[in-house]
Amino acid sequence: MKAMVQGKEKYFVGVDVGTGSARAGVFDIEGNLIASAAHDIEVFRYPGDMVEQSSDNIWDCVCASVKSALKASGFAQTDIWGLGFDATCSLVVLDKDDQPLSVSQTGKNDQNVMVWMDHRAADQADRINATGHRVLDYVGGRISPEMETPKLLWLKEQIPETYNGAGRFFDLVDFLTWRATDDPSRSVCTVTCKWTYLAHENAWDANCFETIGLNELVDENFERIGTSIVDAGTPLGGGLTPKAASELGLLPWLPVGAGLLDAHAGGVGTIGAPGSDDATVSRMAYVFGTSACTMSSTPEPSFVRGVWGPYYSAMVPGLWLIEGGQSAAGEALAQLVKFHPAYADAKAGAVQEGKHVLDYLVDKAALQISVPSEAINLAKDLVVVPEFLGNRAPFADPSAKAIISGLDMDHSEDALIGLYVAGIAGLGYGLRQILEAQTAKGVQPDLVVMSGGAAENPIVKQLLCDASGIPFAESGSPEPVLLGSAMLGAVAAESFLNLEDAMEKMSSLGEGFAPAGGVTKELHAQKFQIFEALQASARKTQGTKS
Repeated sequence: MKAMVQGKEKYFVGVDVGTGSARAGVFDIEGNLIASAAHDIEVFRYPGDMVEQSSDNIWDCVCASVKSALKASGFAQTDIWGLGFDATCSLVVLDKDDQPLSVSQTGKNDQNVMVWMDHRAADQADRINATGHRVLDYVGGRISPEMETPKLLWLKEQIPETYNGAGRFFDLVDFLTWRATDDPSRSVCTVTCKWTYLAHENAWDANCFETIGLNELVDENFERIGTSIVDAGTPLGGGLTPKAASELGLLPWLPVGAGLLDAHAGGVGTIGAPGSDDATVSRMAYVFGTSACTMSSTPEPSFVRGVWGPYYSAMVPGLWLIEGGQSAAGEALAQLVKFHPAYADAKAGAVQEGKHVLDYLVDKAALQISVPSEAINLAKDLVVVPEFLGNRAPFADPSAKAIISGLDMDHSEDALIGLYVAGIAGLGYGLRQILEAQTAKGVQPDLVVMSGGAAENPIVKQLLCDASGIPFAESGSPEPVLLGSAMLGAVAAESFLNLEDAMEKMSSLGEGFAPAGGVTKELHAQKFQIFEALQASARKTQGTKS
């Protein structure tokens, strides 16, 4: 790496690429957010659960966000000591000249990203699961169409010219670090969690790829999916290339750390805060955004059917990770309220007040209660199973459907508020199921640390806490996912001994939430029983898998 002239104070940039936007944040060495910026990403949706993006558009939005955040911070390029990335688990395809190659039935090469929520490969996932291969033991027993291996098989079968013509298959965050550094190393996080890499063996399982019909990847010694696998935060290449530095508005050769999936960056940015001697294993991260992810770390592998993992070193190097969550969380709530006759009026009211419609509804709910836990009373008889995009955990069933019980003819805004509250509680009951499945296998966190933009309101947090029955805490950072990615840059810059050291010194906890007792606890217990009964009934009528 070439020498850089830098300031005395150390600041780090974290980049988070979500489903709808690319965001960048500037942090100091204590984890304080100095400035942030965001730019929206284009999303292309087609029938058949197809959701696509453009890697060029994503990179342009990343560059714009970094430049805007740096400008807002008031700092110079020389003040930035490291850069880290996180992103959704989306599949990026490049041709043999490293140019975008279409994953789309439109044939447009700029649509070369298959987004995580794209479920076109559901049949391929089912066929992979039918093999019963041993790698499935490390994804909770069932692979998901959200993951990359079924998507690769879909490309081979449906767009063979793309599969055969591809020079590289990247997980999105690995594409971003490659674009920044020219280093094609993959993060152990991405390939272990989404590609069936066995990190505890430091190897791909060749027999698995031959069994499922992706033998070409074996024949080429896995060159297109990654032969250099490194821990998160590992310095890549020589740092930022001059071209990437110019595009990002940063200095050439700036250290760049190997990345993380977005939810895992949220975990890194939250669970390591001081206050517990064994914080990384006694706390569960709950990242609540478009989807929701739960992450628990353990010293030894724990096999929980329906919960992804155990993954070795996938979030915290040296620890095993089990990962659950819900395929739709914030997006499920947004979908739910649109069904109600009062939605159009509520949307108009939200626009008039300059709010998102969900924020508008929860603010209206606050006017009707004296304490946050009372919000569940607004749901009355409503119980919602908000599985609009399947069940990620603990049933690992992408074909599961949403259920609403207790609807009546009430067209009022109050009825819409009650439906929204029931949807939040439904997500909390789903979290309770994940916790129960983990506890049965000996993984029992004592605190859930929450982050994510879909649950910023304290009423939402208290509802989720009451519904799941476990103490919650919020992150002390307003942007814990960005903070987690900034930590990767700090580790790459050797400003900390390792990632756990950065987690302890850069993160903090915010407000705590205790689950309600008494009548409220009993009400949630009753609704949880109904929730599970509705799920069980749906599995019979929909022919889904348990």
